[in-house]
Amino acid sequence: MWQTQDNFTSEHPDPNADDKKKMNGVVETIQQLGQTSTPAPAESNIFCMTIIGQIEGHLVLPPQNKTTKYEHIIPQLVAAEQNQKIEGVLIVLNTVGGDVEAGLAIAEMISSLSKPTVTLVLGGGHSIGVPIAVAGNLSFIAETATMTIHPIRLNGLVIGVPQTFEYLDKMQERVVRFVTSHSNVTEQIFKELMFKTGELTRDIGTTVIGSDAVKHGLIDRVGGLGEALKELNRRIEANKLLKNEVNRV
Repeated sequence: MWQTQDNFTSEHPDPNADDKKKMNGVVETIQQLGQTSTPAPAESNIFCMTIIGQIEGHLVLPPQNKTTKYEHIIPQLVAAEQNQKIEGVLIVLNTVGGDVEAGLAIAEMISSLSKPTVTLVLGGGHSIGVPIAVAGNLSFIAETATMTIHPIRLNGLVIGVPQTFEYLDKMQERVVRFVTSHSNVTEQIFKELMFKTGELTRDIGTTVIGSDAVKHGLIDRVGGLGEALKELNRRIEANKLLKNEVNRV
């Protein structure tokens, strides 16, 4: 009886086996990368990348933290740049910030893409999330989304010598220089927001909400997903027209 059952199973495989494998693969991708697909099998001409939770750099954060690992983000951006089917990139942010160098690396990668890029801040784009938010060709922020601007912090052992302060100051200047060169905010206004006292309970800095971020020149427009995709599609079409004109010449 058991032998017959085994033979029956081998001759009649589960018709849903392939679907189950695909579903398991999708679930694993969601768990590892927070996405349902990577640029390789792109069915759309737009690649959407999400940066959520805390940006994890060289140190592994505790498992209960919701994180975005920069070693996952950077290869995906490289793949999106090389994939001919990908014509535009949408970056969606809801992050509390995190590792400064990892955040700057992601921001530099986004700003150096040759394809049209649009960033959208939903919920929050705090701390080192600010450079990432301004790294695209055009930036949007939801009406209720917030962005916290504050000085750079150091974690762990800090040696009380002048060199430590100089290192911290240089790192902070890197952030200021990137943000001011990729947005309409001036260095003076950005530093005023960064060093403002009395607004944050336990820190120095400022929290700007939606339209305030646009007013300061930090973000280009207030809008949501529909507006961001509409603008990205417009830029994709403009990029196609430009390439066609160049080819004709």
